[in-house]
Amino acid sequence: MSFPDIPRTVGPLGDMPAEEFRAAGHALVDWIAEYLATAERYPVMSQVEPGALARALPASAPLHGEPIGVVLDDVERQIVPALTHWNSPTFFGYFSICASGPGILADFLSSALNQQAMLWRTSPAATELEAVSLSWLRQLMGLPATFEGVIYDTASISTLHALAAARERALPGVRRTGLEGREDAHGLRVYCSDQAHSSVDKAVILLGLGHDAVVRIPSDEAFRMRPEALAARVAADRAAGLHPLAVVATTGTTSTTSVDPVAAIADVCQREGLWLHVDAAYGGAAALLPEMAWVLEGADRADSLVVNPHKWMLTPFDLSVLFCRHMDLLREAFSLVPEYLRTSEAPEVRNLMDTGVQLGRRFRSLKLWFVLRYFGADGMRTRIAEHVRLASLLAGWVDADPAFERVAPTPMSVVCFRARPESLQNDPAALDTLNERLLLELNAGGRIFLSHTKLRDAFVLRFAIGHARTTESHVADAWALIRTTAASLI
Repeated sequence: MSFPDIPRTVGPLGDMPAEEFRAAGHALVDWIAEYLATAERYPVMSQVEPGALARALPASAPLHGEPIGVVLDDVERQIVPALTHWNSPTFFGYFSICASGPGILADFLSSALNQQAMLWRTSPAATELEAVSLSWLRQLMGLPATFEGVIYDTASISTLHALAAARERALPGVRRTGLEGREDAHGLRVYCSDQAHSSVDKAVILLGLGHDAVVRIPSDEAFRMRPEALAARVAADRAAGLHPLAVVATTGTTSTTSVDPVAAIADVCQREGLWLHVDAAYGGAAALLPEMAWVLEGADRADSLVVNPHKWMLTPFDLSVLFCRHMDLLREAFSLVPEYLRTSEAPEVRNLMDTGVQLGRRFRSLKLWFVLRYFGADGMRTRIAEHVRLASLLAGWVDADPAFERVAPTPMSVVCFRARPESLQNDPAALDTLNERLLLELNAGGRIFLSHTKLRDAFVLRFAIGHARTTESHVADAWALIRTTAASLI
């Protein structure tokens, strides 16, 4: 659709006049509604070549302002073709996130309200709504009231802050002294499985522990951390004079959505005095379903836990939640109040700036609050359950086809599989090549989008289901396309 010719009425000073804003806003909302309803008309993966958009745009900003209708037309003409459409019901890559209608409206409203929630007084609403909405989420996930929550942008930042709190507990005063010269800081170690997310590595690097501090514990045949291997490695490291610091368990690993045995890992952490952080960025949403509460079994004993509503709770990117039972340690690690930020409300109120490295904070809780209210607990559960059902259905189709094999369990809504025709079953290199070609062909076609991983050194396709508009027909059509494309490549 083309945007209307909206007269430019702004003067030499001031903002866009209300009537011009209203006309542009109505046109944009109409465009968004149409986009969400008909996103399948676009190739899921952008078909542009690298650098095409940059070359098409002017090298410098315009000297004189342009009509908003012209800008919006350029979004349609130049920006949209360079998008990969995460909000398409046939986007099945990575973790298939979904920005739902109420969440989009809340993001729009949040931008208009333009809250800066560093202090309670700079936005009482943003500060207090964050506490309320995260209390709702905590209850829906079955976590105990001893967990306090805070919103960050992504799980990478949530995990960084969790491990910073762990460092603060293990090394009192480290924010003042740093790590250099401290005997108790020698050989610090953070343990996770060989399937854990790379954000653990980045957090450890950024905290000054050195990448060698990350210890990858072997996983079992279902890609879950082996608690006995963890216990043995911790004991060996202590005997070698090293200092175990923390363990990161994952419920819903990135490659396979495997669920580490958190309860058994918590036993090791309790016995050894280690901080336990649970990465439930993806899998935590599954715990909203009573029949899948097992996903967070043992997580009530963790020191911290991250879950991303922007992954599987219909909330627009970005919104990550860190739940922590030692928020005082997090504040101890990061709180720093210069004179110009001192207020008369302290210490009666909580200031969000005290819970991390950033000072400024967006009004992110508004979109989670909108989503939870609009869909309700039952609506959220129904949609998550449908994604799990569709993944189970696809897993069954893969298992029934002798030309394919499923290479990991399917506990949630991601299916890991690969083409494995009989003629290539004894040639691992040829199988990898075939599946790489299959992925390229599928994504280049634009009808669906998949991602990949490597499991036990084998190239594997990942099919992630998580969009509110994805139906059984979408999954069935995608499976038919995968089979047909694979057959054409053999």
